[in-house]
Amino acid sequence: MTLMLAVTPVVLLIILMAFLKMSGDKSSVISLIVTMLIAALGFHLSTANLLYSFLYGALKAVSPILIIIWMAIFSYNVLLKTQKMEVIKQQFSSISTDKSIQVLLLTWGFGGLLEAMAGFGTAVAIPAAILISLGFKPIFSATVSLIANSVATAFGAIGTPVLVLAKETNLDVLQLSSNVVLQLSVLMFLIPFVLLFLTDRKVKSLPKNIFLALLVGGVSFVSQYLAARYMGAESPAIIGSILSIIVIVAYGKLTASKEERAQKSPLRLKEILNAWSVYLLILLLIILTSPLFPNLRSVLESNWITRISLPINDSTVNYTISWLTHAGVLLFIGTFIGGLIQGAKVKDIFNVLWNTAKQLKKTFVTVICLVGLSTVMDASGMIAVIATALAAATGGLYPLFAPVIGCLGTFITGSDTSSNILFGKLQASVAGQINVSPDWLSAANTVGATGGKIISPQSIAIATSAGNQQGKEGEILKAAIPYALVYVAIAGIIVFIFS
Repeated sequence: MTLMLAVTPVVLLIILMAFLKMSGDKSSVISLIVTMLIAALGFHLSTANLLYSFLYGALKAVSPILIIIWMAIFSYNVLLKTQKMEVIKQQFSSISTDKSIQVLLLTWGFGGLLEAMAGFGTAVAIPAAILISLGFKPIFSATVSLIANSVATAFGAIGTPVLVLAKETNLDVLQLSSNVVLQLSVLMFLIPFVLLFLTDRKVKSLPKNIFLALLVGGVSFVSQYLAARYMGAESPAIIGSILSIIVIVAYGKLTASKEERAQKSPLRLKEILNAWSVYLLILLLIILTSPLFPNLRSVLESNWITRISLPINDSTVNYTISWLTHAGVLLFIGTFIGGLIQGAKVKDIFNVLWNTAKQLKKTFVTVICLVGLSTVMDASGMIAVIATALAAATGGLYPLFAPVIGCLGTFITGSDTSSNILFGKLQASVAGQINVSPDWLSAANTVGATGGKIISPQSIAIATSAGNQQGKEGEILKAAIPYALVYVAIAGIIVFIFS
């Protein structure tokens, strides 16, 4: 009965969104109310703990998630206002007129780089918005952006998920990082192929799609493994994405027709740099404030800090925001300066900012309710009940299902990092009971979490916001579920075979 109550919020959310096709904001409000009732009546969470856990979740939703979503869409809308998005579209077309190459470059390459640098939704919002501007359908753009935003999340936001996992489990970062890449190895080849196939399903395109997927997957795997093995968690996704972009662009140029190669781009370097100034500045700011520059980051992190303490379950939970290294603030600064460079007036930029907030009002409701829901589930013990039940039910077959627990964590919380905080210790402790390496099973949590990212309601809310498709969350969830299930199944088989 306890297990049935614990899984009710998750099942209810899926039914409302995927099958009843209810909008994300309405689904999340209903699911939150039901979760709070179950927490209070079924798990005896006190009223004070219930309110404080929801408040903690709401704070986590606002920062970093909602601020980053707001600023990511704001950056795109500024490009529309200054009409520089047309220049970016021209440039993508000049690299290759092949739609599949454009999709792979934007979602796997550019999206992977955004995930590696900032995370928290930027890798879904920005590529999806650009794809729509290039003429792709909104639902397709959202779906491929979600599928692509899987593998890279393992080392997203400068390796945060793996660094947190190492801290939670007291395991070696280099070993964990290497295991994560090894467990993701097959998926590094399959996901690029899926993206190419979804864009171009023609049988005659299969050889080209297979070759390009093998090429990009090979570059991603080798570069990420070497970076993970010898450098740690901070750099694999960054290096892998940059090299992928180089390979995809080179392939696009080499396979272009004679007519395309003969055509000289009408764009001058100055125009290109001006059009990309927003994203280039954002990237520069993210790099400068990342752990790659520890001294500068340390100085910035120790100033302009907001701290809030909340009493939950007889302990104090600390909520801290370091504004000077906050990805949302960096997105705003880069966009604001870039907008001025592109000729926008200060008044126009702030008008775009306000209109973007109005555009995202349903997303704000959805994400606050979803993160609040996950925090209430955690505080009441629901998540622990589900994970422990799965571990007990599977026994010696547990490694096969270890990624499922990571997937569940990301589906509920929307974050690979949060999934590792919730279940990292559980995975390591179960490993000790069944004589499997704790490094291997703990890594499986992160790998499963990357699959859960594809169908996380929070990620879907971001994707619908990018294409102004609020209300169609259920349609996107239904389209993405099969890919997430296959993804996690493949991860489970790899973890089981080599455990």
